Amino acid sequence: MPKYSSLKFGVDPNTIKVTGDGVVRYVVVATNKEGGGFNAFYEGVHCATDEYKSYARFTSNGTWESAQNPEWKRISDRTSRHTQALASQGLCRGHAPRGSVGEMVRYLKTPIREVE
Repeated sequence: MPKYSSLKFGVDPNTIKVTGDGVVRYVVVATNKEGGGFNAFYEGVHCATDEYKSYARFTSNGTWESAQNPEWKRISDRTSRHTQALASQGLCRGHAPRGSVGEMVRYLKTPIREVE
């Protein structure tokens, strides 16, 4: 994420799964760098098509709320910069998911570059 962003993003490594159709699903948590609240989202990245989908979000009352009619969106549209960073820095290798969840976690822990 850009250095000027007030949010810090992280993926729960225990939630990363690759589905049979090649979608990488995960829970991403966004926290304010100054402290305070957080948001969590259940998302998926389809590396082959450079698209993402948000399936659900964690609500303030402690429950998951499913997205109504979630649709695939282009990662390149930059509507979700954290998803672009996650896909390019750890979840995908070109147009395919990385070889294993362990490999994804290693790359996410040590990103190769900042996306700005």
